[in-house]
Amino acid sequence: MNSARSELLAMLAEKSFKLGQFKLSSGGTSDYYVDCRTTTLDARGARMVGELVLDEIRARGWQPEAIGGLTLGADPIAVATAVVSVEHGTPIEAFLVRKAEKQHGTGQRIEGFRRRGARVMIVDDVCTTGASTIQAIAAARDAEFEIVSVLCLLEREEAGGRATVERAAAPAPFVALFTASEVRQQYLKKQPAVFAVSATCEICGRPAVTNAPRNRCAAHQG
Repeated sequence: MNSARSELLAMLAEKSFKLGQFKLSSGGTSDYYVDCRTTTLDARGARMVGELVLDEIRARGWQPEAIGGLTLGADPIAVATAVVSVEHGTPIEAFLVRKAEKQHGTGQRIEGFRRRGARVMIVDDVCTTGASTIQAIAAARDAEFEIVSVLCLLEREEAGGRATVERAAAPAPFVALFTASEVRQQYLKKQPAVFAVSATCEICGRPAVTNAPRNRCAAHQG
């Protein structure tokens, strides 16, 4: 793992990953949540995201003219990549996809770059069911873009998201920079080795592993 990827993984684990009981946008529940925006909107985090996305673009030879996705998870990723691309001498424009067409002005659903026939890359921050990514893919095709690749920052590896996005994106490839299991492992590595004074977690009754700040099992600590 290169140093930039290692640093971004550490930041996602520190700033974005939480254990607990959470309701997801998909309607399901989970014992963890990853809010990538606390990383992608961090000054250093944004730069690292832009650099890693640009590295992926170069390594795979995608050559997009523009990058974007459904607001607002995709927005900081697209903008960071566009800014970094200029610094590397290979400018890539950015665009954002509204969740619905605005009801005033030009009524556009896509803001920013809109040239028909252009090669574009669709991005998202988290892929669970893939619904937001698929919305962006559909909007991009309605705008007559040619989709050359689809990328998410983090894949939750559940709810059939990968397979669903791959079907929608085909023949364009779908790539995830990180998986939730990678970030979770990194998060757990950094937890203090404090053992619980009680034998059970106060939330679920499973064996507790920490008493900082309360008696919690591995799933509910943090």
